[in-house]
Amino acid sequence: MSVFCFFVGSLNYPVKCMTLTSECQMILFKPQGSIDLRGGVALSEKMAEVVPQRHQLWVIDLAEVDFMDSSGLVSLVQGLKAARRIGCRLILCNVKAPVRLILELTQLDSVLEIFHTYEDILTTVDENSMLIAG
Repeated sequence: MSVFCFFVGSLNYPVKCMTLTSECQMILFKPQGSIDLRGGVALSEKMAEVVPQRHQLWVIDLAEVDFMDSSGLVSLVQGLKAARRIGCRLILCNVKAPVRLILELTQLDSVLEIFHTYEDILTTVDENSMLIAG
């Protein structure tokens, strides 16, 4: 199994190196700081670097994200469209209250799959529906 971890920076944090680990069947994005114009572009670029395979699980762990504006929402919607086009799932987890409020106000919380924690994803998602990434 493979997990591809992408650490994405924002205006205040530089983009960190890509970390590859062989442990799960998903692609994990871990943005940090704010997903504003710069952070949204960085996240979109990292998602575009993925060589998608049908039935992959794309997880965006927002544990380190304190702020998101419309640019961040655009990157999430673009990622969702790209994932669905290929036959993948895009899931958010660890969404903090300020970001959750933005998702609720825009009603994206009804479009995106959102889990409370990363562990909830691991216990809930049917492993048979995912292929090995990479």
